[in-house]
Amino acid sequence: MKILDRYILRKYFTSFIFTLLILIPIAMAIDVAEKVGKFLKAEDLTVQEIINDYYVNFIINYGNTFMPLALFISVIMFTSKLSNNSEIIAIHSSGVSFKRFLQPYLIGATIITVISLYTNHFIVPDSNKTLEKFEEDYLRSIYKKKTKSSVSKVSLQLSQDDYVYFGYFNFKSKNGYNFSYEHFDGNKLVYKIISQNIRWNDQDSTYRLSTYRKRFVGEHKDSLDNGSFMDTVFNFTPKDLLYVDYLAREMPSQSLSRHIKQSENRGVKNLNNYKVELYKRTSLPISSFVLTLIAVTLASKKRRGGIGFNLAAGISLMFLYVFFMKVSEVLGSTAESIPLLMVWIPNIIFGIIAAILYFNANK
Repeated sequence: MKILDRYILRKYFTSFIFTLLILIPIAMAIDVAEKVGKFLKAEDLTVQEIINDYYVNFIINYGNTFMPLALFISVIMFTSKLSNNSEIIAIHSSGVSFKRFLQPYLIGATIITVISLYTNHFIVPDSNKTLEKFEEDYLRSIYKKKTKSSVSKVSLQLSQDDYVYFGYFNFKSKNGYNFSYEHFDGNKLVYKIISQNIRWNDQDSTYRLSTYRKRFVGEHKDSLDNGSFMDTVFNFTPKDLLYVDYLAREMPSQSLSRHIKQSENRGVKNLNNYKVELYKRTSLPISSFVLTLIAVTLASKKRRGGIGFNLAAGISLMFLYVFFMKVSEVLGSTAESIPLLMVWIPNIIFGIIAAILYFNANK
């Protein structure tokens, strides 16, 4: 690695870390001001729990969220400074092309992308889970709690031939009512189980059916089997009955991908919220390349406005990117959309902008 590469990479990472260390304390200060009253009202909540369970995970979560923004601002700032000091002119005068000048930036973007990919797929989900539990236990009022205590009129397709239906299920008591289980052979119903009450047993992962009827469908005559109790096993757990957005943010990517596939096999109709969360974990880190390229091409030329002009233009583009990203996530969550395409649209649009800026700067 040449002196130029080491010099730019050192500037790249020091500026990035410095910017991140400015943005995160600002976010923390705003959050503390907003939640200090709730912290004081919460019973049995210690300062150590607030720091370890909340703000450590807050830093992980928001640090990962602010990473593209911090990277973009830092690259514009230090590249503009190089340009204003005529260092870039000297670099080009020594025979270094713009393409070669861009190389250490891309190396830096690759390192940030790899770190962000690992963090997004493996660390942030656990962090979100801890944050969600803390907010649910201490910060939300009883009317705004997200954890559902029950569901009603929910059905699952366990396999190609097996279906279950619950009229009601309570997650705290592990009790359900108006339960039915149907087994088919192709389009032909083989047997059906109906139970007034069903209870989940955590210890041995079984279900107990109370006051049940099992109907076997024959070619000429049906047969019935009645009973007071029956312990049996089904290919689902009570958690599979619950489909809420925040659960996607708490699952590691491998578990989330498996959950999406399993849910699709069970006949769950709209899983786009889950798919958007999964695809976003890759698209956001990849934006490091796009934003780095835009920042370098904007800031590498010396302008009258100096750093101020470059920073204003860069922040405007950054807010446009964030706007497109949020809009695409919302649209991607709708039932009629294609989540993969919608999540990647901001990177596609700004990738085109980056390519145009690069070819103009390379001339």
